[in-house]
Amino acid sequence: MESGKLSDSIEFISCPVCNKEFRKAIIEEHVNKCLFLNTPERNVNCKRNSLHLKEISSHEKKIKLDTISSHNSPKTNKVSQSSKENPKQEITKEKGAPLAECMRPMKLDDIVGQAEAFGHGSMLHAMLEQKKIPNMILWGPPGCGKTSIANVVANICKEQNHMRFVKLSATMSGINDVKEIVKVAKNEIQFKRQTVLFMDEIHRFNKLQQDTFLPHVESGTITLIGATTENPSFSLNNALLSRCRVVVMQKLSVDDVMLILRRALIRNEVLITGPQESKKPKNDFIPRFIVQEESLRWLSEICDGDARIALGALELTLAARDSGKEIHIGGPTVLALEDIKNGIKRSHMLYDRQGEEHYNMISAIHKSIRASDDNAALYWTTRALHGGEDPMYIARRLIRAACEDIGLADHTALADAVACLQGCQHIGKPECDVLLVQCAVRLARAPKSTEVYAAMKRCQRNLVEAKGPLPPVPLHLRNATTKLMKEIGYGKGYNLLHKNESGLEYMPEGMEHVNFFQDDAPD
Repeated sequence: MESGKLSDSIEFISCPVCNKEFRKAIIEEHVNKCLFLNTPERNVNCKRNSLHLKEISSHEKKIKLDTISSHNSPKTNKVSQSSKENPKQEITKEKGAPLAECMRPMKLDDIVGQAEAFGHGSMLHAMLEQKKIPNMILWGPPGCGKTSIANVVANICKEQNHMRFVKLSATMSGINDVKEIVKVAKNEIQFKRQTVLFMDEIHRFNKLQQDTFLPHVESGTITLIGATTENPSFSLNNALLSRCRVVVMQKLSVDDVMLILRRALIRNEVLITGPQESKKPKNDFIPRFIVQEESLRWLSEICDGDARIALGALELTLAARDSGKEIHIGGPTVLALEDIKNGIKRSHMLYDRQGEEHYNMISAIHKSIRASDDNAALYWTTRALHGGEDPMYIARRLIRAACEDIGLADHTALADAVACLQGCQHIGKPECDVLLVQCAVRLARAPKSTEVYAAMKRCQRNLVEAKGPLPPVPLHLRNATTKLMKEIGYGKGYNLLHKNESGLEYMPEGMEHVNFFQDDAPD
């Protein structure tokens, strides 16, 4: 009975332009027509007839408009009020929606984790509390809450007369969709309404396509919120980054994921047993499931900070054990640790072979070898292979480490690294994993000398910072291959004796006293 009232109450939504009520199914089509008819630039004498309006409505390209404003009808206000009173009703409002989607926060205080970026006392928290939304790029791993932040911003926009929220994804939308959004946003400015555009997976647009946002962000036509899992320094346009604040979001901690799982279970009236045993709901509802505390702890630890994976695994486990009856015979079903383990396997380790994580992992291997930490070198090499890194790339980096950090302190290290590369080429993966790990540990345990590497860097700086033309090669060091060259003096006086006995100078003129192997050598 209660669900029937809910469906009736959300059947009609008021238009933000004319304040008339329309059915939810046709509200988007009406808003497009209403905006077109209220545009001052429209030419009354235009030869186009009303068929042009139908053409516009059929060419919407799946643009989602935020049509809910503060001028909602009393029916709509009843829905929002009832959702606050009954949290379970808020979750089931989108029938068939995944649990992760239903658990998205509606208010700023509901955000879990990301205390440094959006917690109390942060600048962004203060701005959002004042209903001020800046241009920003949300950068973080999957499942850390980027889309949840956008959901909070969307609700802030719904509470304001002068704000409108539009959500797009670069995986499903193109530049033409962005242009349509901008076109509508320019019309909205005439009604003093600001458009907030959330572009998910913004790194999917190439840097030329990203230029489309620049003039409209700079002029204030739209407020851009982008979400990306890749390092913006590599994947986004520098001009766009200069106009947006980059918000770095971290993986959720185990406690953060535990809190999210607890909220999901409590709102679905599932009991949790353990050291912090939950109480029964106030309405004496008999729970269908009882989840053990250790099960939630294990799930929070195995999901690698991704709340979406944790909620998805929990939802899958609940659905698998649900018989469809209102109350199980013999009492609620207890979900043990083994039940949840069957719903998730650790095969989702975060690793991007072409993104920032790729370079971070290789850097960790190299620096562990440099510090002679054989245990860390073994761990990072194994983890890179487990994440799908190319073995040949790791082998090439080990050769570099053998030259750069070990150098002449152990002249066999380079030979071993080259042999490792050849071995990987011969046997391939996955059998080559032991070769790479063994070579990494061998290099970590080897004595270190950066003498040659440091001398090379000093020499390179000398060449870069040299003023005027570089000094020529001395005549006695030049190769005399023709009679003319010998007559000019090429190779004259050259001998095979040691430099201390030959009487010759092998450095260029003016650099006779420069020694790059000394720390005080001039750069």
